[in-house]
Amino acid sequence: MAVPLFDMVVPSFQQTLTAVAGFLDKGLAHCKEKGLDPAEVVETQLYPDMLPFRFQIRSVVHHSLGALEGVQRGRFEPPKEPDRLPDYAALQAMVAEARKAMEQYTPETVNGLEGRDLVFQLGERQLPFTAVGFLSSFSLPNFYFHAATAYDILRSRGVPVGKRDYLGRLRMKA
Repeated sequence: MAVPLFDMVVPSFQQTLTAVAGFLDKGLAHCKEKGLDPAEVVETQLYPDMLPFRFQIRSVVHHSLGALEGVQRGRFEPPKEPDRLPDYAALQAMVAEARKAMEQYTPETVNGLEGRDLVFQLGERQLPFTAVGFLSSFSLPNFYFHAATAYDILRSRGVPVGKRDYLGRLRMKA
């Protein structure tokens, strides 16, 4: 039995976006409790050649909500650098907005995208995908990678989060 596109991506995006919002809240509470500047967390990298926390959170949003918007347009591009670098509160707001926007997607809308083609514009290169191929082989893996990296950065700063915080609310049988 084939899994509908909506069931494959939207609940996973919602579950992890909610988990990210939760560990962002725990991260801010930790900063307040320990007298840490949240701006330092925003710029934290796990290794010098890795992008900072702010990029990880922006990418979580870009590879969930941005991916669905890209499939609707038939075109996906890397995230553009913002005019102003986001602070911790702005990152929390981005995740909240993505969660709210994700609620607007219906099974009919997302399942209707299944046969569409999409071009991932990467500089001068154009990478052709189907909607299913793009979401399953590019956006979902990137989405989880950036969510895990953001989680790991918070852990590296001493934020008391665990695997349950990363997993979020499981979708168990009723």
